[in-house]
Amino acid sequence: MENQQSFNDPSVTISISRRVKPECKAEFEEFLAGITLACGKFPGHLGSNIFRPVNDDDPEYRIIFKFDRLSNLRHWEKSAERQQWFAIAEPLTISPPQIQVLTGLETWFTLPGKPAITPPPRYKMALVSWLAVFPLITIISATFQQFLMPLHLILRVAVVTAIAVPTMTYLLMPQMTKLFSWWLYPEPAIAVSTTNLIPAIAADRPQLSHPLPELQIVDPDNDAKVVIPINLQ
Repeated sequence: MENQQSFNDPSVTISISRRVKPECKAEFEEFLAGITLACGKFPGHLGSNIFRPVNDDDPEYRIIFKFDRLSNLRHWEKSAERQQWFAIAEPLTISPPQIQVLTGLETWFTLPGKPAITPPPRYKMALVSWLAVFPLITIISATFQQFLMPLHLILRVAVVTAIAVPTMTYLLMPQMTKLFSWWLYPEPAIAVSTTNLIPAIAADRPQLSHPLPELQIVDPDNDAKVVIPINLQ
């Protein structure tokens, strides 16, 4: 019953990205101090992290909140305190905040400079996680073999996981995400619009005495013909 409740009400990480007006940095820092203090008083809050802009060209702040349960996050989101603090931040920022709620493995798969990003497919996350977990557990077990052997099985597993989880979270997974970013986050295909292509070409061509014939494209799947009239005059 407890496992089912944890599955339906998991721990969550909230990533909020805000682009701050250059002249409002001091006021926004005061806002950050106030909202993190207010959020910390709510049940289930596990802590927060603030990632400030690395340079003046990118005025983006990234604020991370963690809650032990999704239900506790919803309680904070519906609170009057949160509404008041968000109203204070509104005139200090260039655009509305980008908010992303992550659960489970998704919290490992974040790229620097891409705070609001759709997580990769779960099978990709699972495979990359296994590629990190397998050698890590093997190295830990081999390194501490003499220390672990006298311990009970449960204690051995507890020691190995106590070393493995922080190592995965803070060291391995950020590097693995960068290494496999080309596969986890493939670049989308760029669609080139041709709406204004023909008029632009026509502007640079001499006037034709006779209109060009219609262009026909045949679909091989159903033998349908698409007729495109071309007239550059």
